Amino acid sequence: MWYFEHVGKRRCPIINISGGTEIVGCLLSPLPIMPLKPCSLGGPGLGMDVDVFDDDGKPIRGGIGHLVCKQPAPSMTKGFLKDPQRYLDTYFSKWPGVWYHGDWAKVDDDGHWFLYGRSDDTIKVAGKRTGPAEVEAALIEHQAVAEAAAIGVPHEIKGETVVCFVVLKPGHSPSEPLREELKAQVVKHLGKTLKPEALKFVKMLPKTRSAKIVRGAIRKTYLNLPVGDLASIENPDALEEIARAT
Repeated sequence: MWYFEHVGKRRCPIINISGGTEIVGCLLSPLPIMPLKPCSLGGPGLGMDVDVFDDDGKPIRGGIGHLVCKQPAPSMTKGFLKDPQRYLDTYFSKWPGVWYHGDWAKVDDDGHWFLYGRSDDTIKVAGKRTGPAEVEAALIEHQAVAEAAAIGVPHEIKGETVVCFVVLKPGHSPSEPLREELKAQVVKHLGKTLKPEALKFVKMLPKTRSAKIVRGAIRKTYLNLPVGDLASIENPDALEEIARAT
């Protein structure tokens, strides 16, 4: 809203899109003349038969589900170079004949589309499912928080539990009262079940060159697992921050 009001002077729409290199286009893309809600993506892009499915493969409205494409699009790639089976396994194995994009999405009661992060990032605590983006959004609403990353880690009773990493804004310092305040912030928005088991303060988060937070690398570092190839991470030294975070 700040960007819309101060940079665009309330005249220029903010266009969010969702697509991919492998479809050479957009699954979701609003037109500049469409009515938009903040953070929405308008609706299906041109020529796209897009839907939101529940876990049983049935269309869902008003709730979070899986973003899918039900018909071929003119720009979809035919396969991966020298590995066509990997292409089928990646996008068409969840529901036969349906492209599964791997994103959480929702169509609200007014027909506006929203995305909620990668479905393979799902955190499931004591049967309650959420996406890292929802936990992070709750934390970022706090005036002291500049950035946040949430991961799910194994828990012997709950199955998984939430661990958060937070970058504070200038003028704010780590403290136990602030840590508890931020945990309470998550509870306020998402309920007691999703209260972070641990919340750690760091100076920076590992990101790709396009500024996407690399949650997979954060999780592996936190669990002392091999991180693997770091080529896509712009600031690999941030993983050292994660390892020694308090």
